[in-house]
Parts: sequence; C-alpha cells; structure tokens
Amino acid sequence: PMTTRDPELWRWRRAPGVRLRHRLIMGVLVGAGLLLALRFADWWFTPVHVAQPTLFVVLSLALWYGITRMILGWVNLLGLRRPPHFDAPEGMSVAIFTTSSPGEPLAMFETTLAACAGIEYPHTTYLLDDTRDPAFREMAQRHGAVHLELLDLPGAKAGKINAALEETTEDFILVLDPDHIPFPNFLHRVLGHFQDPKVGFVQVSQAYYNQNQSFAARGAAEQTYTFYGPTQMGLFGRGGAVAIGANCTFRRDALGSVGGHGIGLAEDLVTSIRLHGAGWRSVYVPEVVSRGLVPEDLGSYYRQQIKWARGVYEVLFSEYPRAFRGLGWWQRLSYLAIGTYYLVGLTTVMYLVIPYLYLWTGIQPAAMPFPEFVTVGGPLALLGILIYRYGQLWLCHRGSEQGMHWRALSLKIAAWPVYLLGTILAIFRVDVPYIPTAKEAKRGRFLTLAAPHLALAGAYGVTLAWTLYRRLVLTPEGALVLSSEAVWGLVGFATVAMVMATGGIYAAWEARELPAVKPRDLSLIH
Repeated sequence: PMTTRDPELWRWRRAPGVRLRHRLIMGVLVGAGLLLALRFADWWFTPVHVAQPTLFVVLSLALWYGITRMILGWVNLLGLRRPPHFDAPEGMSVAIFTTSSPGEPLAMFETTLAACAGIEYPHTTYLLDDTRDPAFREMAQRHGAVHLELLDLPGAKAGKINAALEETTEDFILVLDPDHIPFPNFLHRVLGHFQDPKVGFVQVSQAYYNQNQSFAARGAAEQTYTFYGPTQMGLFGRGGAVAIGANCTFRRDALGSVGGHGIGLAEDLVTSIRLHGAGWRSVYVPEVVSRGLVPEDLGSYYRQQIKWARGVYEVLFSEYPRAFRGLGWWQRLSYLAIGTYYLVGLTTVMYLVIPYLYLWTGIQPAAMPFPEFVTVGGPLALLGILIYRYGQLWLCHRGSEQGMHWRALSLKIAAWPVYLLGTILAIFRVDVPYIPTAKEAKRGRFLTLAAPHLALAGAYGVTLAWTLYRRLVLTPEGALVLSSEAVWGLVGFATVAMVMATGGIYAAWEARELPAVKPRDLSLIH
C-alpha cells in the first residue's frame, strides 16, 4: 500500500471518461440485474413462504430496503458523465475559506495555508478563526492569508462562513476543510465551469493521505471511494451532483439567493438541496486536486457518523419537503436516498435478531428452502458485485481505491448502534452538538467502543453452544432431519454477521494506541 510520503499519492488524478461501449455494457448489466430482481421478488413474495405474517413484513421491509437502494444505485450508473474541462478565465475574483476551531492542531494549518499559498490561480485565502490563539493570526499572516477572528457565532463552521461572506467581496468561494491539502492546479480545474451563469457550485472529489494508518481509516476511506467516483458522476449526469463540506466552490450570488450557507450538522447537504431547489445547477469534477484526513480511530469515526446521521435526517425532515417542488425528478430520488441512508442501522438490527429469535424460540418470519434461497438470490447478489466492480472503472484513483472494500462493509456493520441512535435522536428531535471531525488519532477505551460487538459475540457463542447441545442431546432423530436445513441456514447467517462484526472489535482494539499522522512535506505535491 502507498504511504503518506509516496509521491504517487500527491499527483493530480482524474476519473476516465465514459464511452459508448461502457454505456452499452453497463446497460446490459443493469438490465440483467433488474430481471433478476424481478425474479427474486416473484419468488420471495410467494404466499407459501410466509411463516409469521408480522415478522415476514418486517424482514421484507429490511431486505427490500437494501435491494431498492442497490437498484437505484444501478440506475444512477446509467447516467455516468464526466464534464469536459474548461480553462479558468483570467480575472475571476476568488476566495478560499478555511475554518479553525479550538483544539485543532496548529501544525495542520501550517501545511494547509502553505499549500493554499501555492495555488496557482490568483486568489485570497481567509482563515476563519475562533480559537482566540494569537499563534493562528501570526501563522495566517506568515502564509499571506487574511485572518478573520469570528467568535461566539451560532452555526459552527457554517456560521463562520456566513459571517465571512459579510466581510468579503469575492465572487467565488472555495470552502476548504483545514485538514485538506490543495494541489497547485485546484482552482484551474474548477473555475472554468462557472462560465455557465446557471452553475451555483462545483464539487471535486475527496481523497485522503492517511487511509493506510489503521483499519478504521481504511474502512472509512473505502466507504467514500465509489461515492466520489461513479456515484457522483451518475448524479452529475442526471443533474443532481451534491455539495460536500470540503472542496466545494460556490458562486456568491447562488449562496446569496438562498440566504447564505446552510446551517446544521449536515450543512453541506442543506446548502446543496437549497441551491438545487432554487434552480441552480451543479457540476461534479471527478478529480483528485487535494488530499485530506479520514478518521483514524473508531471513536472519531463513530462521532463523525452520529453527527452525519442526525444531520442527514434533519435535511430529510425539514429541507426536503420545502425544496421538493423545485427539484428535478432524479434530484428528488437522490435526496430521498441520501436522507434514508442511515436506516441501515435499523435494518441491521433486524438481520441480527432474526437468526437468534428462531434458534431460541423456533419462531421464524419466512419458511423457504435455504438451497432455493441461494439458487434464486445468489445470481442477484453476484451480479450486484459485478456491477459494483465494473463501476470502479470510474474511481478517481483506481490504483489505490479499487477492490472489494470489505473493510468498508465491516465498519458499516460495526456502526449499526451509532446509525440506530442517530435514527432515534432524529425521530425525537434530540439535538446533537456540532463537533469537528478529529484531525488526529485519539486513543479509545476498548470495552466502551467494542461493547455491542462483544455482546453479539457472547450471544453467538452461547447460542451456538445451546444449539449444538439441543440437537445432539435433546432433539429426536426424526426432528433433526426435518429442521436441519432451517437451523444450519440461520446459524450460517448468524456466523456471517459475527465474522463481519469482528472488524469493529479489531478497530476498537487498535484504537487503544494509534500514532498521529504528521503534516506532509509540500514538495511531494505535483
């Protein structure tokens, strides 16, 4: 794997273009997938498969929530598009905003502001600071940045951005997270798209330089690779590319038309849906023109995810209904899909509980032969994997990003308690404080982080032991034959879940002591 000092990590990268043959192959794959999904639905909803009606409905909702999201992802890939490059005109008025908060490391800002000073297109960099630390002012001046002290403002990062908009005049604003190190050509790759007066914002890819520092970092990074490659390219092809908090360049007039930058735990998504609802267009540039940090320890990852989960639901409940009429049809679908992503916490609980419910009580939601389930559902799953891998042709840095991304799945399953908590907090409208994502690895308590997964491991061990004892000692031979398929099928499902949960246990163990990543040598950036 690449190290943080590998020059290849710091080169400009661009996702490939989409040719006719690519569209034909993707169309065939998606068409075959839809036929297999219909076949599976016809088989799944056969009345004879219903064992306990209420539980069958619950299981079906969980299963088809996942399948529906997968199908939406496939259809989105049919719209894959990479925008042509337009040279940045001379004389554009550009600002770069980066924000600092108490507790963030000064050395990180040294690196970021030095890199901002190295951006080739003329611009003014502003440090939006509320640390009350004079060292930040001195550092900003040393790197040619304007220091704006913005204290005690509501709205956290977004509040500082809106205050800075009042104190500046530039027509275009790049919002750059302080952990991201921009390449010299950053602005040259995005500003040309603003020659279209209807473009409200231009988003570029997010890439990282610390993804190999830990299991949690690798898994968290893997969760983003496809989104910043084929997913955003598909959204762009259908007019729905969304803004992400870092690396997004906005037109000042666009922000002004919606009352400024959105405020909230998912302030980027708030801003994005408001701009789309107001009729502004977005452009997605699938290029690596900066690299930043991804959470390195499980605790920091969990804190990031609870913030995002609560914030995304707030967009769904509050912003989505207001913007609905102004959105295009695919924008409506994509924002709905984004807004319901964290329901995966609830569906994961359903998947975890059902095997244990049967193995302890004999109650099962569905009565279907396990070999038949594999025969009918297996091709759909395999084709889903094939489409996922084919879509990786459009990753922004295939050499370091392609693969099965099993760590991403393991971390996603490990985070189900966090996702579930975010869902509950959203339903009851419980506020979550805005906490910037940790920029350095933080040691975590193993038992605190791993408690849900250790509980699952205990339940799995006890259940497996009880199942073996009951079948070897207590169950008549005739009943063994009749129940073997169901019992071992559900033991298999429980085992898969347990194996995947070990990723969370390992990440919690690893978080006991992780070295921090130091700022990079800017000479590596090309």
